[in-house]
Amino acid sequence: MSTTGPAPQRRMRADARRNYERLLAAAATVFAEHGVDASLEDIARRAGVANGTLYGHFPTRQALLEALLRDRMDALTAAARDLLDHPSPHEALVIWARAAMAHTTTYRGLVTALMRSIEDESSELHAACRAVLVGGEQLLTRAQAAGTVREDATAADLYAMINAVAWAGEQTTPAQGERLLTFSIDGLHPSRSR
Repeated sequence: MSTTGPAPQRRMRADARRNYERLLAAAATVFAEHGVDASLEDIARRAGVANGTLYGHFPTRQALLEALLRDRMDALTAAARDLLDHPSPHEALVIWARAAMAHTTTYRGLVTALMRSIEDESSELHAACRAVLVGGEQLLTRAQAAGTVREDATAADLYAMINAVAWAGEQTTPAQGERLLTFSIDGLHPSRSR
């Protein structure tokens, strides 16, 4: 859970900081139980604050998700950078794709929110989604240069594939999602592109 908070112009008062962190903790619990479309009012109630306090900190659901997921998305972006040094470009891509899928299945319905946010530049999640996409693109390009991934695959294809598999995994089981991801990644191999 992210507790780094927004980047305010001035420091938050202690009571505001406590409310902010209680809202994030409540959101993590409610989203885990009911998915990302859960009631924001339920989150405020669980945090023990008024709805206005929730909206004061997080004017939109995407703003709440961005704050809640910020550390995880930053870690996924950093993992992509670190994996650029992995001795096997293909294995690096596979490791990252599995981590990306695990991230998108943190909460039921998150995959849909992330897919919308990559296209919506006004979404609070857009910049973080773009950074994740760029990280995956670098790994994809490296695997393509090594000849282990078909040349016509794009970062958008990779992002959509991971999210589609994550969505399918939500509808079935995590084990089925893992199998589907393996099949999808195998489909990126050049010898299977003909």
